[in-house]
Amino acid sequence: MQADLTTEHDADVIIVGSGFGGAVSALRLAEQGKRVIVLEQGRRHTRDDFMAARRDPRKYLWLPELGLRGFFWQRVLAHVGIIGGAGVGGGSIVWAGVLLEPEEEFFTDPAWPESPTGWRAELTPHYRTAARMLGRAVSPFAGPMDEHLRAAAETLGAGDTYGPTPMAIYFGEEGVTVPDPFFDGEGPDRTGCRLCGACLIGCAYGSKNTLDLNYLWLAERRGAEIRAERQVTEVAELHGGGYEVRTTSGERLRAPEVVLAGGVLGTVELLFRSRAAGLLPRVSDRLGMGVRTNSEAITAVLADDVDTDFTRGPTISSKFYPDAKTHVTQNRYVGGWHMRFQLGPLVDGDDPARRRRSAAHALLTHPVRQLRVVFARNFLRRLSVFTVMQSVENEIRLVFDRSPVRPWRKVLRSRSVADKQAPSYLPQANEVARAFAASVGGRPLNLLLESIGGKSITAHILGGASMGRDASDGVIDTDHQVFGHPGLYVVDGSAVPANVGVNPSLTITAMAERFAARHAARTERAVS
Repeated sequence: MQADLTTEHDADVIIVGSGFGGAVSALRLAEQGKRVIVLEQGRRHTRDDFMAARRDPRKYLWLPELGLRGFFWQRVLAHVGIIGGAGVGGGSIVWAGVLLEPEEEFFTDPAWPESPTGWRAELTPHYRTAARMLGRAVSPFAGPMDEHLRAAAETLGAGDTYGPTPMAIYFGEEGVTVPDPFFDGEGPDRTGCRLCGACLIGCAYGSKNTLDLNYLWLAERRGAEIRAERQVTEVAELHGGGYEVRTTSGERLRAPEVVLAGGVLGTVELLFRSRAAGLLPRVSDRLGMGVRTNSEAITAVLADDVDTDFTRGPTISSKFYPDAKTHVTQNRYVGGWHMRFQLGPLVDGDDPARRRRSAAHALLTHPVRQLRVVFARNFLRRLSVFTVMQSVENEIRLVFDRSPVRPWRKVLRSRSVADKQAPSYLPQANEVARAFAASVGGRPLNLLLESIGGKSITAHILGGASMGRDASDGVIDTDHQVFGHPGLYVVDGSAVPANVGVNPSLTITAMAERFAARHAARTERAVS
């Protein structure tokens, strides 16, 4: 069912979401002279909000249905648990700032549509632009946690792959505020990183290069309008071309072009909901397929010594590769109070049911051990968390089906894919935890949602509206345009067709830069 084109457009482009894809699109399209409106469901958070969130869950959690309008959310489906951020700047709010390029396997994965020059060559110049815009710098800090990670790498025979992490952080002089060091004075003042370890709970000092300090900052100064606290419910094609974007507050905004950049869960659900209502009837049947978890697992170690303090430093400062397809970073987690309730005994095994039984047996036979984790003194000071990712082929599927809790509503639900199930267990992740625990003297731990829940846990969900050769192979073309709906684009992690194998923020940014460059070239050709 198409909406009628009866009023003039509110903008040239409406962008849904202000994360990496949306922020890049906002700046680059505004630079092209477009009238741009960005709609973001979360709030515009302040540094005071981030400081308060370290102590107050009400300032931290994004659960609007319960009246909580913080910025951190976690959504648990049948096969996957996903974490992310809500607010102006999207996932960059709760991002550790890691800026890594993937290995060659990512660019040659058969899930990519064909490229005349190859995807490495296609994206290389855009990686350079993304790195410059996000202020990439190698972490100059190495503390005790990093040294223990180095020891773990050496124990696993991978010491030569250990090194500092490239970061989107202004290190400068610790605690010293200076005029904009990145954009010839056009950007905001910046403060040298205080090494407080709280990157994942929002940077309260303006040291992390979140999107509101670069792409979005510059976009607003070029005329882009960012409207916070606007949740989009539907997108409808218009008779005569263009689209109408509808929000929960009753707004109906129209533009000839719309960019969907609400992250995988936001974009995929919006496309499903709009297609089901007959508003975007030609969206490909491939919608929701090829969803990746970045083949990720999370482990941790709680040091035995109650006086241990690992918190000084950026959240992530070092990395290594235990094998060619596996990447590891350590994490400090200042403010991550919820972790004490999410960790349990380390158990092995590829069979989720057997692993669940082993974890349950350990909890039942040694309850005091678990209580010592939950009630540990100086818990966050003693805790080291490890994010382990792989560039390995696996996937799940997202569908739009009745909620098991509220059956009168349809919601996103997950389905397994035969012989391709995303893992809830990586043996390499457990090996890293054991090696680190042996170095520091501590207890290795698994996430209970992985061991008991059998779910793949990720902050780096990808795919679901991926590129393809045509509508039988993907949801969008290589220009990010939705098949069957000209002028409608997907520019976020949903477009990524393969597991990146490392933190994907730089790749999503580079792909968005490529989208914007190709959009500019098409516009120029059309004008000439």
